[in-house]
Amino acid sequence: MRRKSLGIGVLLTSVLGLTFVSTGTAQAHGYTQNPPSRAYLCKLGTVKNCGSIQWEPQSVEGPKGFPARGPADGKICAANHSEFAQLDDPRGGNWPATKLTSGASFEFGWTLTAAHATTSFRYFVTKNGWNPAAPLTRAQLEPAPFLTVPFNGRQPSNNVRHSGTIPAGKSGRHLILAVWDIADTANAFYSCDDVTF
Repeated sequence: MRRKSLGIGVLLTSVLGLTFVSTGTAQAHGYTQNPPSRAYLCKLGTVKNCGSIQWEPQSVEGPKGFPARGPADGKICAANHSEFAQLDDPRGGNWPATKLTSGASFEFGWTLTAAHATTSFRYFVTKNGWNPAAPLTRAQLEPAPFLTVPFNGRQPSNNVRHSGTIPAGKSGRHLILAVWDIADTANAFYSCDDVTF
């Protein structure tokens, strides 16, 4: 009887251990810090009522291949994750926005909680006249990224910085969509950054 109890205990410990390991690896990825993403603003507590994204801003991972594939329109900021739907809520166009200068250089920054082999980092911006009070769609974005940083399968450091030039001719409120394309999986990480020019 004691041997049977011991066997069940070992089995339960193994199952719980595997569950913990699986959960731990799922929480490691990345988010933009400069400009601060919606997920990062939730983590900081700058924005309230964010749901579970406040504890895992690094987990906005979805299918890669944007804009031809990837998250559905209206679900881009949460990368199709219903549990992160607060990121797709435009909040009446009132997310805190970082001030940028149109046509100026800017250093973009990511915090990676676990680095992956990387294809590239890409940055898209909304078109002039887009509606900041509506969920983000492809039609609201310029069709091509204004900055692409190729990585050719290399693994970045945990603090990634790249300088680029903000598109000229932008004014008022906009959104920058940062996409981190992973080389060795079918996924990418998506980060929505509210800005004002």
